[in-house]
Amino acid sequence: MMNIRMKGNSRGLRDIRTRSGKVDRVGLPYMAYMSISCLEMERARREKERHSALTRIKNIEQRIREIEEEKDLLLKGVGERAGTDLQKASAPRKQSTQCKAGFKIRY
Repeated sequence: MMNIRMKGNSRGLRDIRTRSGKVDRVGLPYMAYMSISCLEMERARREKERHSALTRIKNIEQRIREIEEEKDLLLKGVGERAGTDLQKASAPRKQSTQCKAGFKIRY
């Protein structure tokens, strides 16, 4: 038998790729359970991220309302808005119980 090899394309039986070494993840129960646990861990992380984002949005909306209230109060004090009452403008404002230093992300 004559062995003819072409230059640059020397492939043999060892070079043929098969799927015999690859196992379907669903075929082995422990691999399926490992995939499920990884998905559950990712889901838990995403839920924490979601909760953190919703809390940040709530704090931002609260601060926007405070800014609008303060702006209205200042404009009324200057006389730009209807219903000018200098006593209300000079009245002390309630301080918010929330921290205005920003937000913290915890995972």
